[in-house]
Amino acid sequence: QLRLVESGGGLVQPGGSLNLSCTASGFSLEIYAIGWFRQAPGKEREGVSCITNSAYSTYHADSVKGRFTISRDNAKNAGYLQMNSLQPEDTGVYFCAAFLSINQCVLSRPPTYWGQGTQVTVSS
Repeated sequence: QLRLVESGGGLVQPGGSLNLSCTASGFSLEIYAIGWFRQAPGKEREGVSCITNSAYSTYHADSVKGRFTISRDNAKNAGYLQMNSLQPEDTGVYFCAAFLSINQCVLSRPPTYWGQGTQVTVSS
């Protein structure tokens, strides 16, 4: 079965940290860029971060720049999103996605695979 599975979400206080994981099964992530998206209640899904297949380039939305870091480990067939200094406005469902793309991150393109999402709640 070809799928992406996210983990690592949860409830955290403002200022706290979470590290999300995205693991692929049934296919290799080596030729896929990995993107992270989030969807807050009542809002559209937005692209947060992206990393190219070789990890040569990364992208972070202005709203998370300096707080979130995307990374990957192709040997483990996984991607990660380290989230620091979390704020209530970071609350939402976080999805990972895989884009069949070499050395490019284009979050506006439809991905090949979506994960099912993991809930992140930032609240005191």
